[in-house]
Amino acid sequence: MKITKISVFRVELPLHEGSYKWSGGNAVSVFDSTVVAVETDAGITGYGEICPLGSAYLAAYANGARTGIAELAPGLLGADPTALGNLNRLMDQLMRAHPYVKSAIDMACWDILGKVTGQPVVNLLGGRNGQDFALYRAISQDSPANMAERVAVYRAEGYTKFQLKVGGDPDTDIDRIHAVAAKLNRGDVLIADANTGWRQHEAVRVAHAVRNVDVYIEQPCLSYEECLAVRRHTDRPFVLDEVIDDLGAVLRGAADQAMDVINLKISKVGGLTKARQIRDLCVSLGIAMTIEDTWGGDIVTAAIAHLAHSTAPEFLFTATDFNSYVTVSIAEGAPQRKHGRLAASTAPGLGITPRADVLGHPLFSIGTGA
Repeated sequence: MKITKISVFRVELPLHEGSYKWSGGNAVSVFDSTVVAVETDAGITGYGEICPLGSAYLAAYANGARTGIAELAPGLLGADPTALGNLNRLMDQLMRAHPYVKSAIDMACWDILGKVTGQPVVNLLGGRNGQDFALYRAISQDSPANMAERVAVYRAEGYTKFQLKVGGDPDTDIDRIHAVAAKLNRGDVLIADANTGWRQHEAVRVAHAVRNVDVYIEQPCLSYEECLAVRRHTDRPFVLDEVIDDLGAVLRGAADQAMDVINLKISKVGGLTKARQIRDLCVSLGIAMTIEDTWGGDIVTAAIAHLAHSTAPEFLFTATDFNSYVTVSIAEGAPQRKHGRLAASTAPGLGITPRADVLGHPLFSIGTGA
């Protein structure tokens, strides 16, 4: 089987709640998502999606994804999309770094592999664990009172895990954590996610001020070294996210006992192939994971579901369902949240069919018939 054509689509994904706010005064109201269609000489087409969280979160942005795919695509024509190891080596040879550019292509090729073998991707990634798995809900940055009020709203939707967006003024963040914690029920989980927003001294202050709160501290500072210093000043469970971008980062963190949980984002590491490698390493090392992506719609949510559902439950800290945050559906068959839980599709591949009327015409196509 050979890749014959790669097409790229752009779609806007507005948020139900109007905007999403996190550290540094950053906010997004409409997400700019890129959908990739990989066609083959066997008549099978796979689909992937990449949606950076704006341009101020990671070293990634939507136009960069599309420009990078245009650069990569000619070199991938004729490659076997089902030989995923070879395909990833080829992408790395053609383009150094820029993992987010490669993610949607890799995702689409997993979709193809599932369709060729007649199996859902969850089976190919290791096998389904149970009927479904628990999700978390991000609470967009706001006043302490308003953030606390969101807990009841999200609990009514079935969520019991809440990721609180902090990383602003330390005193306000301390109030945010205490206010939200006061609304939790027994068994609820609270994560205070600073998204790199604190200076080291601020993070130490916050960690000390919430030392009696049952809360996870996530990615308090920009650098690994700063996060490690904060980790050594607190006994609160610790999550690393933005600095965990490859196998080496996981190994370093494990050696330093720098975290209890990692946040594994599919596009941050280059796609499902490399995300699975990191997932399996974490299982071997005994490190729990939140499995998600930078953002996205139905296709990204489907990919998250397959990776999360194939992860041993004792190592799956939580996951997310981005398609429930946005107002536009880009594919039929995508998993839908039920009572705060999600399940991977049982259909072959990712189990999704893009909505042609929503995607419209491709921005560009490279390959046969383009």
